[in-house]
Amino acid sequence: MPINVPIILTWLRIAMIPLVVGLFYLPESWMSVPMRDTLAAWAFIIAALTDWFDGWLARRWNQTSAFGAFLDPVADKLMVCAALIVLLDLSRVDAFISLIIIGREITISALREWMAKIGASASVAVHRLGKFKTAAQMIAIPCLLYNQSIYGINTKLLGDILIIVAAVLTVWSMLYYLQRAWPAIREKAM
Repeated sequence: MPINVPIILTWLRIAMIPLVVGLFYLPESWMSVPMRDTLAAWAFIIAALTDWFDGWLARRWNQTSAFGAFLDPVADKLMVCAALIVLLDLSRVDAFISLIIIGREITISALREWMAKIGASASVAVHRLGKFKTAAQMIAIPCLLYNQSIYGINTKLLGDILIIVAAVLTVWSMLYYLQRAWPAIREKAM
C-alpha cells in the first residue's frame, strides 16, 4: 500500500466518519444540540473538502495509484452513507431518499467492480452526472446536519431541496451507467 499525502487525506476522511456519527451520541449535558449540529456539519465539510483536495494533489504531484483509486470512492461512499443514516435517525431525511442514494452507491460500486473484471471499466467511468450528484449531496448533507438558519438562509429547507435534487441525479446517473454497461452485461450474461 503506497503512503503519500493524498492517501493520508483519504484515510483522514474515513477516520472522520466516527467523529461525525459519534457527536450525535454525546449527551446534551456535554454539548448543546446546536453546537453538536454545527460541529458535525463542519466535520462533514472538512471531510468533503479532503475528497476534492486529495484527488487534486494526487494528479498535481503525480501520486495516483491503483490503491488510491480504490480507496477514494470507498471513503466517499462510507462518509455519505454514514451521514444519511444519522440524518435518517434524526428524521431529517426521508427513508426513501436514503434508500435511493445508498442503493445506487452499492449498485454502481458492484457494477464497476464487475465491469473491471471483464475488462470493460471504461464504459462505466465517472461521468459529469455523477459529479453533479456528488456536489448536490456534499452541499445537502451538511445543510441537513447543521439544521439551523445562517445569515437568513434556512439550511434545512436548502438541504431538503438539494437532497431531492441529489436523489433525482442519483437515479439518472445510475440509469446512465447501467445503459452504458448493458451491452457488456448482455454479452457476458449469455
